[in-house]
Amino acid sequence: MSIRFAAPPARTKCRIPREQARTLYFRPANDNRGKGVDNTHLRAALKHFAQHGLAAADHARKQAVAAADAGDRQTFEWWLEICRALDRRMASGIEPLSAER
Repeated sequence: MSIRFAAPPARTKCRIPREQARTLYFRPANDNRGKGVDNTHLRAALKHFAQHGLAAADHARKQAVAAADAGDRQTFEWWLEICRALDRRMASGIEPLSAER
């Protein structure tokens, strides 16, 4: 099997204006819009991710739901913030549970 490479027409020429490219370069490339995560929760989320890998957000969600079922508000908020740091969309799915309890 052969490998084919198609080089760009001019490798030094950018397709967008230089000023716009500069502003895009310094903008963060994550999806955490809105409320940020504080350092304590961020460190805990990173440690949790190191232990559980790609299943870390789901594990944090399960811990939050279990704490909510047990009526432990403080533990629920802790795991909700960890889940929010790992997967904001998944955390938004369990936030309505906090209003019900």
